[in-house]
Amino acid sequence: MCLAIPGQVVEWVDPANQIAKVDVVGVRRNINVSLLAGGNDEVKPGDWVLIHVGFAISRVDEEEALATRELLERMGQEYEQELEELKASVIE
Repeated sequence: MCLAIPGQVVEWVDPANQIAKVDVVGVRRNINVSLLAGGNDEVKPGDWVLIHVGFAISRVDEEEALATRELLERMGQEYEQELEELKASVIE
């Protein structure tokens, strides 16, 4: 199962290639944010995003991010598996 999980943008890693470091419950990974480049959805450090297969697919407010994370945590094993896959992922 592939879930869209919330994470908070920590910093820009490679602005030219639209790569930002995102924190997901203590796991920090590089994520491609190019789908949100330009317009009103452009992300900056401190913003919350939903992440799916290494891409930020939408920007959300903190309240929605935390509510989504709470819902996912209640899913149990599927969420834990998604976090393990995130820990193993690498975007350079």
